[in-house]
Amino acid sequence: MKNPSSRRRALVAFLAVAVAALGLSATAQAKLTGEYTKFTNCEYENTEVKKCILSITESGEVKLGNKKVPITKAVTLQGGYGAVGEDEFSQFFGATNGVTLSKTPQNVPGGLAGLVNCKEISNWLLRISCEVTFENGLTGVNATLELAKPASEIRISENNLAGEEGTALELPVKVHLENPFLGSKCFVGSSSSPITWNLTTGETSPPSPNEPITGAPGEAEFLEGGRILSLKGNELVDNAWSAPSPTGCGGIISFLVTPIIKAQLGTTTAGHNTAILTGTVNVASGAAVRKNDAENP
Repeated sequence: MKNPSSRRRALVAFLAVAVAALGLSATAQAKLTGEYTKFTNCEYENTEVKKCILSITESGEVKLGNKKVPITKAVTLQGGYGAVGEDEFSQFFGATNGVTLSKTPQNVPGGLAGLVNCKEISNWLLRISCEVTFENGLTGVNATLELAKPASEIRISENNLAGEEGTALELPVKVHLENPFLGSKCFVGSSSSPITWNLTTGETSPPSPNEPITGAPGEAEFLEGGRILSLKGNELVDNAWSAPSPTGCGGIISFLVTPIIKAQLGTTTAGHNTAILTGTVNVASGAAVRKNDAENP
């Protein structure tokens, strides 16, 4: 059951940020101060950018088939977005420093042993390579979330985010599995076949065996005279997505290693995967950011 008062607070907060944009303009390039420094990498000089955003995922988890990876290191999504279109989504503008989605490695529980059992590998060369990796203590595996498409293909709907229904953030991603044994090109998802998350603050409708889960817009706090909105405890969720098979695992022996990783991940079709991203979303009027920039030479 959704909390009506929570929905109203979030909606009012977003409307307040939109209203605060009126009548503000900038005249010269300078620097950002105060809470506005959060938006340094927003393309705010572009007047098509109506809002700047900095979203920091501080916790949560990604479950891919049989493997669950907790989010223990902050992941940042930053940039800006334009006016709301007829489909209720806004065009996204990537970060000016090129890091729209930070590549933050997360430790995979169990490391390589959780993905590969060397003794079960029948190919002698592959088995030896695996055992050498273990003998050298290089058993840790990182899973790093990366954008699979250009930042312009991210879609955001602040109305859906605040209203706790529908897709608030559509994010095309891929997961990079990193370990010396796996090589440098072991991915689940790609630019041609991305994992697409339709993240919501509302309730999901996944196929079985997954059951519905519910996100949350978070508690609203206003900063800088109401021109910046901070949603703390924001939770974006999706457990209805599918993932393609892994590719490129094992370098020159990828044709042997990749099937092993695929088998260990298990079923990754829709209904077997989950993404829960919990953190803080900061949104500012683009015009307010431009004004702050102009006022602080």
